[in-house]
Amino acid sequence: MISIGGVIGTGLFLGTGSALMNGGPLGLLLGYIFIGSICYCVMVTIGEMISYLPVAGGHIKLAERFVDPAFSFALGWNLWYNWTVTLPAELSAAATIINFWHPGVNNAVWITMCLVVAVGINMSGVGVYGETEFMFASIKVVTIVALIILGIVLDLGGGPNHDRIGFRYWKDPGPFVQFYGISGMTGRFLGWSRVVTQAAFAYVGTEVVAMAAAEAKNPRRNLPKAIRRVYIRLLLFYIGGVFVIGLLVPSNNPLLNVNSDNASASPFVIAINQAGIKGLPAVINAALLTSAWSAASSDLYIASRGLYGLAASGNAPEVFLRTSRSGLPYVAVATCASFSLLAYMAVSTSSGMVFTWFSSMCATAGLTTWFGIGVIYLRFRKGFLAQGHKIIELPYSSRLQPFAAWWAVCASLVTLLFSSWEVFLRDHWSTATFMTNYLPVMLFPVLYTIAKIWKRVPLVKPHEMDFHSGIAEIEAMTYADVRPRNIVEAFWMWLM
Repeated sequence: MISIGGVIGTGLFLGTGSALMNGGPLGLLLGYIFIGSICYCVMVTIGEMISYLPVAGGHIKLAERFVDPAFSFALGWNLWYNWTVTLPAELSAAATIINFWHPGVNNAVWITMCLVVAVGINMSGVGVYGETEFMFASIKVVTIVALIILGIVLDLGGGPNHDRIGFRYWKDPGPFVQFYGISGMTGRFLGWSRVVTQAAFAYVGTEVVAMAAAEAKNPRRNLPKAIRRVYIRLLLFYIGGVFVIGLLVPSNNPLLNVNSDNASASPFVIAINQAGIKGLPAVINAALLTSAWSAASSDLYIASRGLYGLAASGNAPEVFLRTSRSGLPYVAVATCASFSLLAYMAVSTSSGMVFTWFSSMCATAGLTTWFGIGVIYLRFRKGFLAQGHKIIELPYSSRLQPFAAWWAVCASLVTLLFSSWEVFLRDHWSTATFMTNYLPVMLFPVLYTIAKIWKRVPLVKPHEMDFHSGIAEIEAMTYADVRPRNIVEAFWMWLM
């Protein structure tokens, strides 16, 4: 359930509002399909490697084996940066959601409340984290499925007002938005590019399954199953969700603007309010708030474990290796939690604006990770074949390779370059937008160059790549799946 619900967060529930406002219903749908294609290619790419070598540290350790230690260093710190800046993004999202109920209360109150929940869960140990995350993931899955079904019903006129919407908003105000009022293809492209950046924030994190590969039961059998089911989740939760949103809410609805000082809401909540359903918006908003709590807790967990892993591999100070008697890396947790204080920027600026800043930083860092995964795979494949192995030997392989990896590399890079292209237009410069979108793009090569000079280790040659360390232990953990006893067990095993 955690693996299913883990891909759902405030990017889908809240961020789609600004994406719809910037790109229009068709621009929103095309943007999510585009990023979804990259995400799927990343998953089949990392799936081939991690199902063969389910090592602790996931793609960060694989980078060291198949590229060089400097690339692993840069990718590891990029991952830590990614999840560290996502934490204040989720806290800002929580404040934005609650503001829809109580717009007059200082944002610091809501941020503090959510921060205490996230830190408290992480300081309580992995057992408490697992139990609460399972509960939150269950709520998110039920919520998004219910919202999609409800959205279809409302679109067909099944709401209290019996207004059959159909594709009305695709005609007026139209399928695309002319971004900043710029006419023609330029305006539509810029609007779509903003959708793409927001969509990346929503999708980023699906690759985290690789980080838990070494801890998974029967990884060579279960990881391929998880990878094969990714496209179902992408189609149902993301593509289905944004399609319904585009039907229900016009792109010119002022409540979609999370950057404004006014109370804004999830497009799902806006649609339910428009349909005249009383009481339900409060229930849905409460479910969306648990999504923000869940995401904040997960972000802190991944960031702290990433920092601990960096210290364990010698890429961060040893102080982050300190743990409690129960094994909790409390120094790493406390350090990562301290960066969440950046969310208090929402006290002097709108919480929606702060959410936009940090979600953009997370999106570009995530796209950088996807780029890195594609590079690792291309090196992995070259070395695998150079040493006389055949692709058929892999526990999981895709017919899309190596094209999927090339698509992940090229599409991620192009998306990064155009993530905030509008700032280069005349009279549209924004320092905040430029820094939040292009800082990670500049940070990665800088980290790689520093590590390359520091470590002075050349690229790993294809015939010297290590495909054998740990294989015996991995094969010893592999066993045949237990056959289901009935239809219910068969469905559950397929789902999980």
